[in-house]
Amino acid sequence: MEKEKSGMTYAGVGVDYGAMDPFKRLCQQAALSTAARLSGFGFSEVESSRGESVYLIETPDCYLAHVEEGLGTKNLVADAMKEITGKGYYDAVAQCAVAMIVNDMITLGALPVSVAMHLAVAESSWLEDPYRNMNLIEGWAGACILSGAVWSGGETPTLPDIIMPGAALLSGSALGIIRPKVSRIDPKNICHGDRIVILLSSGIHANGLTLCRRIAAKLPDGYAAPLSDGQMYGEALLAPTYIYVPVIRDLLAQGAPIHYAVNITGHGWRKLMRANEPFVYIIERVPEISPLFAFIQEQGPVTDKEAYGNLNMGAGFALFVPESEVGAVVAAAEKNGISAFDAGGIEKWAEEKKVIIRPKGLVYDGATLGVR
Repeated sequence: MEKEKSGMTYAGVGVDYGAMDPFKRLCQQAALSTAARLSGFGFSEVESSRGESVYLIETPDCYLAHVEEGLGTKNLVADAMKEITGKGYYDAVAQCAVAMIVNDMITLGALPVSVAMHLAVAESSWLEDPYRNMNLIEGWAGACILSGAVWSGGETPTLPDIIMPGAALLSGSALGIIRPKVSRIDPKNICHGDRIVILLSSGIHANGLTLCRRIAAKLPDGYAAPLSDGQMYGEALLAPTYIYVPVIRDLLAQGAPIHYAVNITGHGWRKLMRANEPFVYIIERVPEISPLFAFIQEQGPVTDKEAYGNLNMGAGFALFVPESEVGAVVAAAEKNGISAFDAGGIEKWAEEKKVIIRPKGLVYDGATLGVR
């Protein structure tokens, strides 16, 4: 009875950060014991980057950056929508996969140099569809171009009994660079009075699709269900994820003092408090709820607490900057076709860490984000 009252949750459909995050922290602890190996190359690790979205290695004249990320289950929606419309959507999901990688890369000021694709399939016959192949290839190459990176290569294993028949697992990794070193975005620079500039998302991006697929499964029309704007649910889910690299590249070229950056993916708006130092992140303005997110919340149902705690809800990326720099950030975003606005501010309340979303009456304590 209580479950019906509270509605659907991400953990309830099998994606439980409470179970996943402790494993990630154990991995970080074990990984730290390997850091001394870098000295043999004349390098050292940026220890504070463990637990961040991107790992940094310091060299004499630059920082090297590394990211590994995956698309998740968004391509299953593309497969289902092809059955409905006959269209191919793998160019969109390819961009989403690359965006998941490179948008993590830029959070500490690294620009992607090379991106590799990892495509695992259940049977080799998956690779015999020439239309889907070209759709995926063109989308991946185009996303690399948008990111300013070279497509370096990849791996295409066939894994029967691990991957579901007819499905594919799309992921990848990237190498990045910060040069000159002063371009590094260091969370130690976050300070009381900084402003939080939100860069809008194109839609749900590539997080929360397991929840969205469960919603489609219980709808009479499934992914063909119409939203309030007339668009089909499935097509709205497949909007390609924005690539925010050009915005960060422009700001770094201007010497803009970015104190921190957040890719709002898993953990939703809780991700705003990812930095170690305890601050209170006060949101005074949120994006207007799109027809897609309104549909998800209504059909789940999904509460505001659950939605903002796990989905981007219209906010794809966030930059923490001095108040004097807000205009420059908004201008850089809009120059690159992305809307942005001053969403709130950062305050120091002793040792408290929390996110407060005032328009929604929501509070997320620091204990709800255990990524490090």
